[in-house]
Amino acid sequence: MSGGQLTRKPLVLAVGIVALEFAAAVTGFVASTLLPTVADDLDARDQLGLLIAGSTLGLFVALPLASRVLHRLGPRGTLAAGMLAYLGGLALAASAQVAWVFALGQFAGGLASGLLAVFGISSAIQHLGDRLRIRVVAASSAMWIVPALAGPAATLGLEHLVGWRWTLLVPVPFVLFGRSLVVRAVRDGPPPEAAPRPLARTLLVPLGAAGVVLSTGWWPLAILGAALTVTGMVSILPPGTARLRRGTPAALGAMVLFAVGYFGADSLITVLLTSGFGMSLGQAALVLSAAPLGWAITSLFAAARSKRHFPTVGLALTALGTAVLAVELVSGGSFAVVLVAWAVGGIGVGLAYPGLYLSATTAGSSGFSAAELATAVITAECIGQLLGRAVGGTLSSAGQSGGLFASYVLFAVALVAAAGAANRAREPR
Repeated sequence: MSGGQLTRKPLVLAVGIVALEFAAAVTGFVASTLLPTVADDLDARDQLGLLIAGSTLGLFVALPLASRVLHRLGPRGTLAAGMLAYLGGLALAASAQVAWVFALGQFAGGLASGLLAVFGISSAIQHLGDRLRIRVVAASSAMWIVPALAGPAATLGLEHLVGWRWTLLVPVPFVLFGRSLVVRAVRDGPPPEAAPRPLARTLLVPLGAAGVVLSTGWWPLAILGAALTVTGMVSILPPGTARLRRGTPAALGAMVLFAVGYFGADSLITVLLTSGFGMSLGQAALVLSAAPLGWAITSLFAAARSKRHFPTVGLALTALGTAVLAVELVSGGSFAVVLVAWAVGGIGVGLAYPGLYLSATTAGSSGFSAAELATAVITAECIGQLLGRAVGGTLSSAGQSGGLFASYVLFAVALVAAAGAANRAREPR
């Protein structure tokens, strides 16, 4: 074991991390399902951006600060600070009477999510061997299956029984359970040896993200925000990431490109199906669930096999599925073809993600501490998501199906580039 901290029970730590991921999935689906009800109750239909932006901005503020918090407070202190922010933010949001108070509570929750995510991933990097760690990644992906299938219906049913404020507290027991397991497995030790990166440049990430999220269609602010975000991201990620240097930097670059392509496409899939293909909401729901189910199930297979070429092959499959959607939009494709194409996209992600994640969180020659590597991989994925959704939203609003076609072509190109970067992520034996 490395880094001075000692792990008494690696399996307990692994289960705790997976439980926290399940709690994150429940939290996400509860919040998104309750959003229309919250907006109506707080008379904030014209402030949806504010209600949604809070958790995203909190996460991006946490990322450049997380390694510093872990360095100063140690594992238990960081976990305690994250739980305090989580519970306090949830209480604030659940008791809010106006939109800005709800957004402040969501901001605290996003801040806590960032701290807990960096802590969990850095603990896994330090204390779990590669074989167990890749299984943790796969199991964490599978934790989204039940919330994806049952979460919206269960949330709406509970909301009718007890109201949205009490329903917002549903994830708390899962978070406390995961936290208790992690605390049992990890104890305090000396802080990480590596010095954190310069703070001023890394804080460009939340500043730029705020510009993108709050631009509300005003493209000059969105472009400026994206530029600041990318500049801050370069400061957080290992040197050589932008050049896709072989090893960890290339893996992190692939993670950014994957997130741009896949999450950008996923964010517009309902619009594509209903507006582009003229499908019903019921058909759209079937297609929408195909990719995450394919991802979750296939990731378990990929973790068990753990082949070095899986990330490249998987991302190529996802690129193919996304490209088929673009082609079908022009040719007027059938429901069956679209369903299969998006399912193949999800299967490709499931095949690629565990191995790619393992490569992105293995120090190699980067010289990063576990906390900084954890911050880097979360930053890569989250900023890729942010940029993919922002670019896709801008292009798709430019002109009906023509904008959607351009968006999905761009997403497919990003995924092809991600497959190439993933191939460079493999260290020579």
